[in-house]
Amino acid sequence: MKRQLHIAFLSLLCGLPFMANAQTEMKAKEGKYYSITDVPIPDSVVLEVGGLAFTPDDRLGVSTRHGEIWLITDPYQKKSKQPQYKRFAYGMHETLGLAWHNGSFYTTQRSELTKVTDTNNDGKADLFQTVASWPLSGNYHEYSYGPLFLPNGDMIVTLNLSWIGRGASLAKWRGWMMRIKPDGTMQPYAAGMRSPAGFGLSENGDIFFAENQGDWIGSGRITQMDYGDFAGHPAGLRWSGEYGSPIKLKPEQFPDSIGILHDFAKKTEHFKEPSVWFPHTLMGISTSEVLTINSDAFGPFKGQVLVGDQGHSKVMRAFLEKVKGKYQGASFPFLEGFSSGVLRMAWGSDHSLFVGMTSRGWASTGPALFGLQRVNFKGATPFEIKAMRAQSNGFELEFTLPVNKKQAADASLYSVTGFTYAYHKTYGSPIINQQPCAVVKSEVSEDGRRVRIYVEGLREGYIHELHVNGLQSQSGLSLLHNVGYYTLNAIPAGVGPSCAVTTKSLAASGASNKGACGTDPTKCVSVQPAGWAKPDITLQVGTKPGLKFDVAELEVTAGSKVKLVFNNNDDMLHNLVITAPGKGDAVGKLAMEMGLSGSQLAYVPGSKDVLYNTCLLQPETSQSIYFIAPKTPGDYPYVCTFPGHYAVMKGILKVKAK
Repeated sequence: MKRQLHIAFLSLLCGLPFMANAQTEMKAKEGKYYSITDVPIPDSVVLEVGGLAFTPDDRLGVSTRHGEIWLITDPYQKKSKQPQYKRFAYGMHETLGLAWHNGSFYTTQRSELTKVTDTNNDGKADLFQTVASWPLSGNYHEYSYGPLFLPNGDMIVTLNLSWIGRGASLAKWRGWMMRIKPDGTMQPYAAGMRSPAGFGLSENGDIFFAENQGDWIGSGRITQMDYGDFAGHPAGLRWSGEYGSPIKLKPEQFPDSIGILHDFAKKTEHFKEPSVWFPHTLMGISTSEVLTINSDAFGPFKGQVLVGDQGHSKVMRAFLEKVKGKYQGASFPFLEGFSSGVLRMAWGSDHSLFVGMTSRGWASTGPALFGLQRVNFKGATPFEIKAMRAQSNGFELEFTLPVNKKQAADASLYSVTGFTYAYHKTYGSPIINQQPCAVVKSEVSEDGRRVRIYVEGLREGYIHELHVNGLQSQSGLSLLHNVGYYTLNAIPAGVGPSCAVTTKSLAASGASNKGACGTDPTKCVSVQPAGWAKPDITLQVGTKPGLKFDVAELEVTAGSKVKLVFNNNDDMLHNLVITAPGKGDAVGKLAMEMGLSGSQLAYVPGSKDVLYNTCLLQPETSQSIYFIAPKTPGDYPYVCTFPGHYAVMKGILKVKAK
């Protein structure tokens, strides 16, 4: 996962509050159409879900981060409010995937794919067989995921990169997708992964995997992978010369900063562009499971893909299409408000969705340490943007219900903005090359379910944000979610020249997070003021696992000269923002609402409640800021306002009287 932290320091996150009121309100709106209910877990069971798989008799198998497999009888709670739990297997090493096949469970431990069988039918595993294995370096970040069974019985697993302040492949095949035959023969299948926590098959049987933001990865995304494809992270290419590798790229072919991924991919053999981006913080922050909606019984989205998000405790939706032989499509919000971090999903026999969760060490907006919940479609159709299809000069929007035709014909209701991310070794990326696109015309279909919008300024290789403002259905319903993000890898034939993007515009838009320091430079002073002989006090604040500052309380004297040194020794982006008394959460919520401008402004809102702030810091970097302590004694919160972090990453600056 994007925020996987050193195993020796994984901390239990108790009492994590829910996010902003806006999220609670959205959960209530979504709840009219989909219910989320708990599957009760006995107090004695720590069900930190790593994998979900049903058996033929409709028992739910759950693998856990503690290396166990549990069998749950009647998870639907048809016979009893309390399902029956039985531990089927234990003693394995962090099982982050589970599948049932021909009478056995298959699970991926850190160093092997294991077949687990109950040979005497007593409900407990008694045979553990290594199907295939791979080496470990001992690095904490070497998670392994899967398996995913293919129609022919072969299996797919993915291997996380190590983390040493950057993604690294310290052990053979780390950063690769591997194909394993039933006899245990293992073949390198595809490369370029960083933290491929989830993967699944589309309706057409194609493999898609989910990737998390990090070095070389500007934001979360899903990518369709074929044999011999490369997904973008070069660290694993150190093994491309090994026997069986279908890829001949070398790490040396990747300079530290490349620019636009689409442009580089076009001229680089094996490179497979992301199929759908999930813009960081705008959609989620930590993509996980990929699961195709396989029935009309779950609402009007059959054939589309659900993608979990561990950090934001939500499930997102993706519409996919092929243009000029390339997969692309749009990401949409779907359902939020789960009790913990969403890691795994599985379909029940009644077409309900089971969602397995965990947050230990990987902080989530859902407050629980772990959980198992079930989603049911209530039957009423929500008014949603069902699909967003690329056209030669715009997009066709398909809705789940007929629209108000008079409203829908008004082109001013639609806004489109293009942007992308920098392709570089730096952790993450701000939004770059942001440019509004003019929506010049809209046409409504006879049945009112489709609207064609004509858009000027589309760019291949860019993400295009769509907002639909104020549109109602024919029956007067408002859109449940009015935003989508289309990944435009190819424009259908017939379009004229697209807007050019120059090197100058890339530099001007900020291809790194350096310099992202908020809206008011007087609140982020990184050079000691000329009139100071020296600070009256120097404060040091760092980070620790679980989205925490390492100092929960600081103390200064009112009106004193303060030097604050913030050390971001975590493996993700953070800032430190000091706010007016009682305003930490309010400022954090404002940061969540900054949209496309957020990353350019260090996610520091232009609010009077922001007193002082650092820049948005890369992992393993630090910054000093200088300020005069408030004159009024009191408790002044400091928070990280990177979206979602403020809920747990906070402390108090105590200002005492002189």
